[in-house]
Parts: sequence; structure tokens; C-alpha cells
Amino acid sequence: MGQEHGANEKMEQMEPPWDKNMKKKRKRIHRPVRLRCSVKNYDWGIFGRNSKVARLFALNSGSDIDSGRPYAEFWIGTHESGPSYADSGSEPLSLKAWISQDPSVLGDKVVDKWGADLPFLFKVLSVGKALSIQAHPDKELARVLHKSHPSVYRDDNHKPEMALALTEFEALCGFISVKELKDMLNSVPEIAELVVVADAERILLGSEHHENWNAKTDIESIFTRLMLLSKDTIADMISRLKRRLNLEKKKRLLTVKEQLVLRLESQYPDDVGAIAAFFLNYVKLNRGEAISLGPNEPHAYISGECIECMATSDNVVRAGLTSKPLDVQTLLSMLKYRQGSPEIMQGVSLNPYTTRYLPPFEEFEVDCCNIPRSASVVFPSVLGPSLFLFTAGKGHFDAGLSEDDIVVEGDDLVEEGEVFFVPANTKISITAKSTELQLYRVGVNSRFFRDL
Repeated sequence: MGQEHGANEKMEQMEPPWDKNMKKKRKRIHRPVRLRCSVKNYDWGIFGRNSKVARLFALNSGSDIDSGRPYAEFWIGTHESGPSYADSGSEPLSLKAWISQDPSVLGDKVVDKWGADLPFLFKVLSVGKALSIQAHPDKELARVLHKSHPSVYRDDNHKPEMALALTEFEALCGFISVKELKDMLNSVPEIAELVVVADAERILLGSEHHENWNAKTDIESIFTRLMLLSKDTIADMISRLKRRLNLEKKKRLLTVKEQLVLRLESQYPDDVGAIAAFFLNYVKLNRGEAISLGPNEPHAYISGECIECMATSDNVVRAGLTSKPLDVQTLLSMLKYRQGSPEIMQGVSLNPYTTRYLPPFEEFEVDCCNIPRSASVVFPSVLGPSLFLFTAGKGHFDAGLSEDDIVVEGDDLVEEGEVFFVPANTKISITAKSTELQLYRVGVNSRFFRDL
């Protein structure tokens, strides 16, 4: 693809004459640019070629896959913790710097709202073992945390996010319902011991006998008590829990949650996060299903691979199932104790090959597109920027760029591992070549433009 938008050069065109009808000069035309992206080798990733992240990164960067290393996250965006680079000249230029040369590639409305930066961060995750029980701060708390601990909380932005399953994907998300809380206190004596008799009676009887009963306060109280226990007390609690469950599984089939807790403890021995899993909803997503997570909502990803999209932030407050630094007090102070299972998003069909996922956040939306051999899909021009990631197959990527009566065609061969930044107001046509072509597009939530 001819990349006229380079680090040290700009696209030059002959100045068109004055249009006597429009009384203005035509604007410069922007073209898509290929990106080289970053990888994270966290210990919870999937090893070697078994990792989708490893395969995408190797194809994107031209590097080899190390079979002895875990590959966890493939980052696409402008965040300084894992920047992408514009493949548009002799010298590497970060996507953020490339955008800053001409912020109009973002579209006027995006620049007015978020400045000269992408409002979203796009990732692929390969989860081999559980990653931390965590939550992300809202904007107000993010500013406080970044100011007080900038080395830990790298930015001052919130981080609402969405996970879209590429494979069967397991997660913990939000607090269990009132009924499940009662069942847990009846079936998990190790946790029931944390609750005084009077409180246990009130919880188990509930609103039928206590008009001032508050389920939110009860689950907050018990969860807080658990998370603040000493390491020795947690180790003893887990030891007794394991001994009991190992005896009981000889007589009965353990529940899904009991099996999960034993699995988490085997990955992170004596970790309070294994017990904390009893308090959180267990969710299993099939490929093509998604969940969204707002600020201050507790969650943990357990296994599988997914597309993850979020506001441009890397702020994570952790409290278990990790070797990284914990901030339990902050997490407990920020959590929302909303109870009940999360909504599973199926997406909305845009055409026979494309499904759109619209979370309740204005920063982003995600399109999943599977194009059969020789078929084509057109992505109409939109008022904001887009990122395109090709995850399987081969095809043609055609940017039909128009400005008044000028049309510029740019046709590229694309395949797995390729990533493009597409400027605002750019129509894209994609055709599958030899096999089915699979891709994901991330852009600013279309509701943002409708609501203006």
C-alpha cells in the first residue's frame, strides 16, 4: 500500500482550483496506515503457538514465536504501556505521534471530545490461567490514584471494557444474587464462619422477617471481612476447604463453583482470590458472546481467548489471583455491590457477515466480520477513526477515498496478523480471497455521534 502519510513526509497533492460554486478549497485526503503492534508476556498467558496472541504478534511483527514463553496480550492503540507504530516511513513513528501530526484523522467530533488521541484501546487476550480479581476506577478515582501513585496507575482515565469471546471463555463478573448468597452460607461452612449468628439468621431469612434487611450491605460486609483476613487465616481456611471438598467429591459431584475454586487454588496456592470466587458470578461465554464491565465492577478472566476493548487506560486495582502488587483497601472502597448475573451480549447483525457489539460506553464499539470466499463487505465512512484487525484468511482491503469529485483508490492484499488505522470519513471495502476472511473493527460508539 502506498503510504504517503509518513513520519517525515506528508501527502502532497496539486492544489485544485477554486470551486466557484462551493467557494472553498478541497480538503486533503487521508489514507489508512498499517500498524506494528505490541505484545505482553504476562505469566497467565498461553505458551507458544497455542496462543492466538503469539501467532498474531509473530505475523504482525515478522518475529519468531518462543515456545517457552507465555503470550498474554496483543495491544493495538496509543497507550504508552504498549504503543502501536505507524508503518508509513523509514523511521518508526508511534501511532500517537502520527495522529498528533494531523489530528483531523480522528474527525472533528472526536477531537472536540477526547483531544488528539484515540479514545479506545484494542487488545487480543490469550488466558492460560486466571488473571487477577480486579476492578477499574472511575474517572474521579483514576485522577486521584494517578496523582498519588503514578508508577502504578499510569494514567488518569477510567477503563470501562468489553470482552468478546474468540473461543469458549470463562470469567468471574459482578456479585452473586441474594439467593446464591444464602445458598453459599448454607453450603460453604468456611465462609459461614465469618458471619456472626445473628447476621447469618437475618441473611438466611431475608426480607420476609426483617423489614430493614439490606442484601447489598450484607454481601459487602462479608466480602470485606474475607478480603482483610490475614494470610495465615486464609491459608488455614483454604486448607480446610480443600480437605472437605476432596472428601466430598468421593461421594458426590462437586458444583461448578466448587470445582472452579479448587482450580484457582491450584494456580495460586493459599490466595484469598480462590475463596473470593464464591462471591462472584461464574460466566462461560461461547464464541461470539460478550460481556461489558463498567468502572468499579469486580471481575477476573479465567481461561480462553477474547477480543478486549476499553477506554484508553491501563489502570487496574488488584486484590487476588496475581503476583502483581495488590491494593485491597482501594478495591474495597471503590466496588459496586450490584448483585445478579451480567448480561450476555449477542451483538446486532448489520449484514449477513457482520455483527456489531454496542456496550453502554461512548468510547467504543466492536464489529465482528466473517466474509466467505469471494464475498465482499463495505464498511461505510464514519465520523470517527477505526482500527481493523485481521485474524484469519486472506483478502483485499480497498480504501475508496473521496473528497467532492476526487476519488483515490487504494487496494491492498491483507491476511492474518495485519492491523490498520483507518481515518475518519473513510469508506472501506473488503473482499475475501482464497478462504473465509475474519476480522474485527473497533471504532467510537456510533451512539456518540447520534447523541450530539
